[in-house]
Amino acid sequence: MKLGPDGASKPYAARNAGGYTLEALLGISPNGRAEPDFMGWEVKQYAVSDFRSYRAKSAVTLMTPEPTGGVYRTEGPEAFIRRFGYPDRNGRENRLNFGGIYDCLRTPNHLTGLRMSLSGFDSGTGQVTDMNGAIVLLDSQDTIAASWTFKGLLAHWNRKHAKAAYVPSLYRTPPPEYAFGGRILTCEETDFLLFLKAVERGQVYLDPALKLETPESGEFRIKRRNQFRVSHAVLPTLYHRHETVDLIN
Repeated sequence: MKLGPDGASKPYAARNAGGYTLEALLGISPNGRAEPDFMGWEVKQYAVSDFRSYRAKSAVTLMTPEPTGGVYRTEGPEAFIRRFGYPDRNGRENRLNFGGIYDCLRTPNHLTGLRMSLSGFDSGTGQVTDMNGAIVLLDSQDTIAASWTFKGLLAHWNRKHAKAAYVPSLYRTPPPEYAFGGRILTCEETDFLLFLKAVERGQVYLDPALKLETPESGEFRIKRRNQFRVSHAVLPTLYHRHETVDLIN
């Protein structure tokens, strides 16, 4: 729930409402810390079509770290969006967006001109060759628009994903409601190299949702969400151990 203009509560129906609902049911307070959520486990929900096939309807967000280098870091998110963003595609005035899908196999995005690359990782041996390496977004002149260093990602990934549980959810409306299924995918013994290999294969990708709004008052507002995502089917390849636990039967 959230408060409306009149101060009354109303259903919260944003894209991340399913995750917030599950956290609320588990007694987890929303926070931005890179720590496990519940009793040492990172708990994530994913949307399914039904509780028979448990077919995933969308990708799973693995983590949402802010860039640690590039224009985004040195000049700030506002300068980054003004330089690489584009006018809102739905015609909303005074708004620039930065979105799209970026992975190591795709050509530059037609709206932003940026492409993803992986530096400091040898795809032949599957090993890190430079711990100062990074996942980077590059423009046509190879200017680093944004980067995420291995050091920062390694600490985040190993701490947050040592033990992860993926919970299926069903959504229906009106009003917005969620139900959670009992077939849980549990994953343990992660390895950052497995993560980087999936990035190199184009399986883990960046799906950002940034916006810069400049109302007539002149006080700009920025929404930042840099999310790394993966298909649910690929999840087990990011861990050395995984198991599907049926809590119903």
